[in-house]
Amino acid sequence: MNLSNGRIWPYAIAASIIAIFGACVATVFVANTLPVEKSDTYMMGYHEADAKANELLQAKILFEKHYKVEYVTQEFSTQKAVLSYKISDKDANPIDNANIKVVVTRPNNHKHDQELNNPKVQNGIYTFDSITLPQEGRWDIMAKVSVGELERFYNIKTDTRGMQAVEY
Repeated sequence: MNLSNGRIWPYAIAASIIAIFGACVATVFVANTLPVEKSDTYMMGYHEADAKANELLQAKILFEKHYKVEYVTQEFSTQKAVLSYKISDKDANPIDNANIKVVVTRPNNHKHDQELNNPKVQNGIYTFDSITLPQEGRWDIMAKVSVGELERFYNIKTDTRGMQAVEY
């Protein structure tokens, strides 16, 4: 069979279509095996957070008109990490009746999540029992702080290797 007289193009086009289809199937297969997890910046799925975005921002603004939250943890390490928050009113008076729920998590991976409840409270400083983290590196510390009807989310990015903690 002599393909030099122009009959090679249909075969080349068919081979290209099959190769492109194969690449698409491979892309979908590889993408489904990656450990992608939904965002939970506000301790809820991103669809719910997106739907409540205005409410969450208004709640934060209202909370901050009356109270102040500070992350006062001295050192964050993998061994015996102790988390502390200070809550005060706008006149710097300590608040001892707040409720705080904290989740310590790795970015984009919920395998090592640790939920902290029932802190010890002394003079407006809420201290949680020490935790042990399974690996070095970046961690997200997400807190939901409620005082009466007012509440806000206070999220921190920190690192066990001694880098500065930053609110996000």
